[in-house]
Amino acid sequence: MKILIDTHIAIWAVMNDSKLPERAKEIILDKENEIFYSTASVWEIAIKHMLHPDRIRINGSLLERGCEENGYLVLPVFNRHVSALETLRRPGNAPSHKDPFDRIMVAQAKAEHLMFLTHDSLIPYYNEQFIISV
Repeated sequence: MKILIDTHIAIWAVMNDSKLPERAKEIILDKENEIFYSTASVWEIAIKHMLHPDRIRINGSLLERGCEENGYLVLPVFNRHVSALETLRRPGNAPSHKDPFDRIMVAQAKAEHLMFLTHDSLIPYYNEQFIISV
């Protein structure tokens, strides 16, 4: 299975953080799976680290290095991913979801036919078959 991991999953995995759900760990460590991380995750963490270095201790470079050292494959952001944003739908009664990094990663997974592994409770509201919520 080809899986794109959400930013928080990537951070917990590369830092061997106990916050990483066991199911996510099993999926990531399964040798049958190809694990991808998004350039958007590196971008997101670089920005958040610059704004709040006291709260976000990992920076974009460290996240990238950790992902590469773990054998994860990078997924750059392409124009087709931006176009896929326009196909994402959420029910009108779903809680608001304003995170552009999450949205582009969901669109990347959709455009590339990848599963999307997340712990974010707002992502499943996209009602897409490729979302794995742990």
